[in-house]
Amino acid sequence: MIFEPLAGKRETIVTTTRKAIDFAEVLKFTSDIMYPHAEKIVLVTDNLNTHSPASLYKAFPPEEAHRLANRFEWHFTPKHGSWLDMAEIEIGVMCRQALAKPLPDLNSFKRQVLIWTFRRNVECAKVSWQFTTKDARIKLKRLYPSTL
Repeated sequence: MIFEPLAGKRETIVTTTRKAIDFAEVLKFTSDIMYPHAEKIVLVTDNLNTHSPASLYKAFPPEEAHRLANRFEWHFTPKHGSWLDMAEIEIGVMCRQALAKPLPDLNSFKRQVLIWTFRRNVECAKVSWQFTTKDARIKLKRLYPSTL
């Protein structure tokens, strides 16, 4: 899931695996196809082991990996905090709206995801983010250092 929350724009890419090379290909697509003219792309991701610049070096020659890594401004959600990642929220919406019933095969799954993505983009659907800094300090208290 590639999600631009302020624009209500998303792209979904279905793969049969969730490996470093898959993630690297998604980053290349994001960089070179979706946002080729962007100076920097702000990337917010969870702490899954494949969600790091190292994935680029597994998939591409060093020069290409370096070029791609520098296109992104990397931000990681706190450990056990992937629910803070708006793309994860959007995946949850997709599961409830489009994938609640079993589908017979991968092509049907891909088609359902494509239709859902198209509809959400036409609607320009955005995530209603209501988690304030004050709420974060309460909910994530154990992640913040003590200032005593």
